[in-house]
Amino acid sequence: MQLPKLKKVSENQLKRPKILLLSDDLFTTSGIATMSKAFVFGTADRYNWVQLGAAIKHYNHGQVFDVSDRVREETGIQDPYLKIYPNSGYGDPETLRKLIEIEKPDAIMHFTDPRFWTWLYQMEHEIHHVYKIPLIYYAIWDNFPYPLWNRSAYGSCDLIMGISKQSHLIHNKVLEYAGIKTHDIDTDVDLAKEYRPGDVLTSYVPHGIDSTVYRPILPGDADFEEYTHFYKEFHKQNKSKFVVFWSNRNIRRKNPSDLIHAFAMFLKMLSPEKREDCVLLMHTAPQDPNGTDLVAVKRMVAPDAKILFSVEKLSNKHLNYYYNLADVTVNIASNEGFGLSSAESIMAGTPVINNVTGGLQDQMRFKDSNGNWFTPDSQITSNHRGTYRECGEWAFPVWPSNISIQGSLATPYIFDDRVHDADLAETLFDVYNISREDLKARGNSGRNWLMSEESGMSAKSMSDGISKGIDTVLRVWKQPEAYKLYKVDETPKITETGITI
Repeated sequence: MQLPKLKKVSENQLKRPKILLLSDDLFTTSGIATMSKAFVFGTADRYNWVQLGAAIKHYNHGQVFDVSDRVREETGIQDPYLKIYPNSGYGDPETLRKLIEIEKPDAIMHFTDPRFWTWLYQMEHEIHHVYKIPLIYYAIWDNFPYPLWNRSAYGSCDLIMGISKQSHLIHNKVLEYAGIKTHDIDTDVDLAKEYRPGDVLTSYVPHGIDSTVYRPILPGDADFEEYTHFYKEFHKQNKSKFVVFWSNRNIRRKNPSDLIHAFAMFLKMLSPEKREDCVLLMHTAPQDPNGTDLVAVKRMVAPDAKILFSVEKLSNKHLNYYYNLADVTVNIASNEGFGLSSAESIMAGTPVINNVTGGLQDQMRFKDSNGNWFTPDSQITSNHRGTYRECGEWAFPVWPSNISIQGSLATPYIFDDRVHDADLAETLFDVYNISREDLKARGNSGRNWLMSEESGMSAKSMSDGISKGIDTVLRVWKQPEAYKLYKVDETPKITETGITI
């Protein structure tokens, strides 16, 4: 019997903190997975990582994979540590206990909708007082009013990093209502003195896009000839000159049917000859039980339009081809925490048409009355009512025409920012009348901004922001009190809702 060769553990690896990540398996294709991989690989020289890799029905459930060699191959880091424990679903208390016992992490970090982690927040006392480690949350919330039902979730964490400026405000306000003191690690200069056990650290860390993957494809690039062939063949086969791209899941809040209707309305503004030049390319499943039958929608509301569905899973390389092919990328989601496809498009040098909602506002870089990048506050919590109109030249905003409050038992209230199809059609017409050269110049301006220190939306900036948060919580964290007494009649009066008119 031949035993496997033992690997020498480097001194650096032994010194690094170990972080247990709870999120979508970073080798799957969801937005959560994409960003998980980006910051894990981007910080593999600073932390040893272990992931409970979630999927709906994971085909490798119950197995364990050491993928350190893959990290080494892709990043050049000589001594990374990454293990993935594939799991069907987001886990449970017993699974977490086993992982902590085996891997002995220095902190736990979770990343996705808080509704999936109820069991984790219920373990807060055990995590803090039995295992004596902090709990970190890379978090997003799509819209106002303040989701006060998330108080217990946010209050269970020791560090919350908000993916959008709006989310960062929401986290701080909800914790304030919970009677929990917060410290913004980017602005609190005396953090070491001011921090007390039970306080929550907060920061703004937007998603970061890899500028080496999503980029304009130029002469001299290794893939230029391949892309040029793809570009010519696409236009030849579809007899197209103007391409509108949409890359999202076919679900209600993404509003794909509205886009199809708006595209049909836009075509009516053109002569019959020019209509033949226009294509709507939708990278999505045409039928989804959480959405609708887009083929049926197309057949009814846009029977003569050229609408193509891309249904195959694409590599990052080929998705970048689509962004480069497009004249503009559209996102009109009525609730959108960040909007990954829009940011990827801008990084690829292609401008965007965005609904003014949630995290999409960050990417458009609206200017406030002082000429600065708009930051929501308690007076103006969102720019969805059009308080500020000037934004980056790479973005074409569409303003919500209807702001309604939707809800469910799990999320009782949230603004639903819906654009009017006619407004989107007008914006498509405006973009159509701009030359492709000018559109690409605008897109490149957006790419330069995404890569800037101000935006913080490059993959490196995201990794640095997450590292700053992890290092800070590991440096200052102290166990909270084992118990805290509350008077049952101490219900805080709601003085701010997040609704500004």
